[in-house]
Amino acid sequence: MMDKLIFGRYIPGDSIIHRLDPRAKLLASFYFIGIIFLANNWQTYLFLFAFTMATIALSKIKYKFFINGVKPLIWLILFTVVLQVLFSRGGEVYFEWGPIVISQFGLLNGVFIFCRFVLIIFMSTLLTLTTAPLALTDAIEFLLRPLNVVKFPVHEIALMLSIALRFVPTLMDETEKIMNAQRARGVDFGEGNVFQQMKSIVPLLVPLFVSSFNRAEELATAMEARGYQGGEGRTKYRLLKWKRNDTLVILVYAVVTVLLVYLRT
Repeated sequence: MMDKLIFGRYIPGDSIIHRLDPRAKLLASFYFIGIIFLANNWQTYLFLFAFTMATIALSKIKYKFFINGVKPLIWLILFTVVLQVLFSRGGEVYFEWGPIVISQFGLLNGVFIFCRFVLIIFMSTLLTLTTAPLALTDAIEFLLRPLNVVKFPVHEIALMLSIALRFVPTLMDETEKIMNAQRARGVDFGEGNVFQQMKSIVPLLVPLFVSSFNRAEELATAMEARGYQGGEGRTKYRLLKWKRNDTLVILVYAVVTVLLVYLRT
């Protein structure tokens, strides 16, 4: 269901995770996604899951939000896992038919791929749920600032990312309204096989595109009416302040990396 998609949504709160500098959270999230690929056995993945669950607990956000973040992507995850299981070789072979092989290494690798997807989604969801879109934009713009040297449009890129992130839940809500309107007219989106269900979604695209273009035009008009002319010469109402807890986050991730490398051996 579209109302289950929580990517891009922000849940206000006063937890220690909410109060962190958005730059620290953004750096920590990308760094965590990077070190996930260091995990290569059960011990390392259990350690990463324990660390992720502890971080979520500190955010004081219910775990169901993170489960809902996985649900929309579960078929893509399972498809990737199945490909990994069927076409990876190594260890004891349990089944073989032409190029399709189910082996010990394939099954183990499939489980690890599933764990990687879940961990990445959990950490990405935590970032968006605990960071306001405007704060995230400021963090992206700050981290990309060195690219100004080569005349890279940092402010415009950050603005586009912010708008895209902000309108993900809005578009999902709009899709849900259109689906409800078509259900009232007798359309059943859950009827038939997979191809029939996909075909029933096609009529959603036209009104959704029209609504998106109208919303984009309204946003552009509103920005022009307020005198928006790009990032050059603009001052900021919200100032980012790096605090002691933000430095502590970086140190914690350094310790996590050391422990992860140790558990690999």
